[in-house]
Amino acid sequence: MKFLLKILFTTLAVFAGAYLIPGVETESFTVALILAIVLTILNVTIKPLLVILTIPITVVTLGLFLLVINALIILLADYLVGGFYVSGFWTALLFSIVVSIMVSIFESFDKD
Repeated sequence: MKFLLKILFTTLAVFAGAYLIPGVETESFTVALILAIVLTILNVTIKPLLVILTIPITVVTLGLFLLVINALIILLADYLVGGFYVSGFWTALLFSIVVSIMVSIFESFDKD
């Protein structure tokens, strides 16, 4: 049940982020739901590998390179999910920050 709630929070954050940020488009709520599932899968599979491979640069940048990894995950999701469009790297970076903040806010309301 917790997993489904996290997917719902991510879907709402994606949909809201696409509405707030120019250069990011989702065609429908269904596309946002599919994107949330794809982002979850990418964050569980690809992101840990990228984090391990980029440990030196992450340490040198004091962790800021993790934002670049998040933007790359968003751009990969843009490639994989039809109906979701991001205009460029900086837009993907801003979108990843906004979605992360929104998911954190939504999850703060869910206290078990």
